[in-house]
Amino acid sequence: MRFKLFSILAMVLLFAAACGGATTETPAESVPTTAPVVEAAPTDEPVEEVAPTDEPMDEPMTGDMPMADPLAATGDIVTAGSSTVFPLSERMAERYQDEGFGGQITVDSIGSGAGFERFCVAGETDISNASRAIKEDEVASCAAIGRTPIEFRVGTDALAVVINPANDFVTDLSLEQLALAFSTAETWADVDPSFPDEPIARYSPGTDSGTFDYFVEAIFDEDDAPILSADNIQFSEDDNVLVQGVEGDPYAIGYFGYAYYLENADLLKIINVEGVEPTAETAENGDYPLARPLFIYSDATIMQDKPQVADFINFYLTYVNEEIIDVGYFPASEDALNVSRAAWMAAVGQ
Repeated sequence: MRFKLFSILAMVLLFAAACGGATTETPAESVPTTAPVVEAAPTDEPVEEVAPTDEPMDEPMTGDMPMADPLAATGDIVTAGSSTVFPLSERMAERYQDEGFGGQITVDSIGSGAGFERFCVAGETDISNASRAIKEDEVASCAAIGRTPIEFRVGTDALAVVINPANDFVTDLSLEQLALAFSTAETWADVDPSFPDEPIARYSPGTDSGTFDYFVEAIFDEDDAPILSADNIQFSEDDNVLVQGVEGDPYAIGYFGYAYYLENADLLKIINVEGVEPTAETAENGDYPLARPLFIYSDATIMQDKPQVADFINFYLTYVNEEIIDVGYFPASEDALNVSRAAWMAAVGQ
């Protein structure tokens, strides 16, 4: 009996010892198993940091851009191109300098085509102003000198068709009548039998002008032969020459950017096209048949190598709608400007 009790007691003690050994070993094993969990926290942090790096990709579409800083920008900026965009770019350049830019900004009015030649062939300019989209052959010319043009929409123009104030018989012309007036019609009676049998004097921007290109596209379906072969027509890259020509002849007709009409509204008479008056609303919604977008172009390498160019374009896109109506054009939609802002962010790597 004692032996049995002793045996039972011995078994109990062995069992307790075994349990006590298991208890002392568990904490020792738990130290290495918990250590990787602690170390995993830092490895999780970079994953959480991905969200902020993704945010800038969305910001351009909402119009968020870093603040332009004319005071910090140095160096010169060279722009050239469209005579239509010229007064707008000139205004933005003046404001940029008024707000502290110490460098020199050159803005030349030479026509959209000539502007692209200087930008894409000669490589002489930092920004090309254009009243039409860049053409495929111009993009190819840019590529040949290592440039990739980036398009920035900056506004909307309603092409103004103007006559002399003494003209009391024309108030509206259809697109078909405009085609006649700038091609084969010799007298106004050829445009409309109710008009007087008087010879038409025609005034048109020159062939390097984006305004000419747009007019040919809209009126002649991109065929410039009819207008180039018209009698009694004067071409000029200087819109002031066109204004003076129409002002000086009661049977003259001309066309150019809306801003030049506004500058000379007391000397000219604007007409409707297809029964639609050119206004901000009709230009933006497309009702006016001769509404068109306005652009500036640059290149990512230029913008990165010359921070002053990037900053000026940033400034341009930020404040253009505060100036554009006073200049004589109409604002681009916020969606269009946001696309331009997104292009800017991508170009500078933000």
